[in-house]
Amino acid sequence: MTSTDLPTDVPGKPGEPAGGGHDKGPRRTRRWGRAAALCAVAVALLLLGTRLSLLPGLGDIFGEKTQDRSGPAVLKSIRDMSRYEAAAGNFQVVVDLEKDTKFLPDAIRGSRTLYVGAGTVGASVDLGDVTDGGVVVNKDRTTAELRLPHAVLGKAALDPDRSYAVSKQRGLFDRIGDFFSDNPGSEQAVNKLAAQHIGEAAKESGLTRRAEKNTTAMLQGLLGSLGFKEVTVHYGDAGR
Repeated sequence: MTSTDLPTDVPGKPGEPAGGGHDKGPRRTRRWGRAAALCAVAVALLLLGTRLSLLPGLGDIFGEKTQDRSGPAVLKSIRDMSRYEAAAGNFQVVVDLEKDTKFLPDAIRGSRTLYVGAGTVGASVDLGDVTDGGVVVNKDRTTAELRLPHAVLGKAALDPDRSYAVSKQRGLFDRIGDFFSDNPGSEQAVNKLAAQHIGEAAKESGLTRRAEKNTTAMLQGLLGSLGFKEVTVHYGDAGR
């Protein structure tokens, strides 16, 4: 047999094709594929463990418990109050907050939150803002005339026990982002918008007029118990 008659295939190891193990590349690719799959499963289990509290009845599988490790409250300042809180209104508003992204459908990027916000707004009269000329008493101390500043509204205070999210729709990118962040900015946005709407409603509610009426009744009762027969209260520039 001449050299041109020799077979070109060289037997390899048992289980390997002839040619000296030319399949190492595909086997290495399969090993990397299995490692990547295992990593993906581990990440998925980790994320699932952090979100199990969203599923009723499954929150205790990992023995999760809550501990309050907060430090003591620190007093930062004290100020004297001279305002008479004469009236308070309870309000409720439904906030419909939608965020869109240009050139992307809502299913990919965007959110819409339906939120019920409940809170109170107080109206007060500042009795400490009265000058000497704002109080006039006759010699017999039987009549008194007072000039007070107009009642003002306080800031809207949301009640977390009565406020809640009805629904929250999120796009795919927003859902993925929520796995890595609780997105407190979104909650802050709806809370701020609810407080803003409640504050605007308080301005149209006549709450300040009610506060001035109650303040007048309080002062007439107080001064009447001190012997004054006639007490008149005006609201305006506080005697300036």
